[in-house]
Amino acid sequence: MLLAIESSCDETSVALVHEGAVLSSLVSSQTKTHAEYGGVVPELASREHLRNLLPLSRAALNQAGVRSDEIMAIAATLGPGLPSALLVGARAAQSLAFALRKPFLGIHHHEAHLYSPWLQGSPPVSSLGQFQPNVSLIVSGGHTLLVLVKKELRHRVLGSTIDDAAGECFDKVAKLLGMAYPGGPLLDRLAQQGNSSAFAFPRPLLNEPNDDFSFSGLKTAVRYFLRDHPEILQDAARLPDLCASVQAAIVDVLVKKTVRAAKREQVSVVTASGGVTCNSALRAQLAEACRKERVELRLALPEFCTDNAAMIGILAERKFLRDEGRTDLDKEIAPNWSLEELTIAD
Repeated sequence: MLLAIESSCDETSVALVHEGAVLSSLVSSQTKTHAEYGGVVPELASREHLRNLLPLSRAALNQAGVRSDEIMAIAATLGPGLPSALLVGARAAQSLAFALRKPFLGIHHHEAHLYSPWLQGSPPVSSLGQFQPNVSLIVSGGHTLLVLVKKELRHRVLGSTIDDAAGECFDKVAKLLGMAYPGGPLLDRLAQQGNSSAFAFPRPLLNEPNDDFSFSGLKTAVRYFLRDHPEILQDAARLPDLCASVQAAIVDVLVKKTVRAAKREQVSVVTASGGVTCNSALRAQLAEACRKERVELRLALPEFCTDNAAMIGILAERKFLRDEGRTDLDKEIAPNWSLEELTIAD
């Protein structure tokens, strides 16, 4: 039995896992807390983690029907993320591990995302028994990565964002359009009513011979477009077209670069995870592109796309069983921890 805690940004999460199954997975979102500020405020995020972590932990234990003395190990996200937010979850996990005299495992948030597409449904879920070599797209508000996973717990980063991540671009464009935070999901809903070919926006780095991403130029292009066409913000008929066109530019880059990398690396499976994977156009177009290329697609289920302790726990348990990843109880958080530092492809 392993207890996992995730607190890297603005969602507090606790999960219990056992033999590859998620026994409980609870998430307390802070979206309403940060909405009035138009983004995550680190100090407020930390306070909410402190407020929610203990009751959430008790609820997770009760839901799983697990006593504290049945826990064999404790895990928490050490990075990357907001320093003060990470500190709350990591120190709580380390303190519990010390009190129970159990091993502690510090987990990389993005490495955990690599395995969330293999979780099969709401708890309890099946193990990773059918894991296959894959190219994995991790796409969220803070990060956009392409990773080659040759086999379980062995991976190599192929490319990452050199400026704005895809989710950040979605949210910043939505803010330019006057939408409330978080704007990405709102933009997606409006885009479903629009014509994605109505306006032409750049596809940054799409034709470059690398696996990196860049979305700051697209955001700037939208800003200049609105400067020259401010009337669109008041045009209910054309605004969905604008949203659909911007979304198409982002999704086109994500899909084409992901599938291209999978073909080059000669893998038969593509996975995708992270909060932006909930985007309807991304899920649909990635599915269609993989179908055409006869590549299997595994998308993380919506409940496992955003930050959650279930993925932290599943990865931690695999490492624990292999006697990998155990860390000292005084291990420091790593807010800028790069996944490339964990490159361990065989």
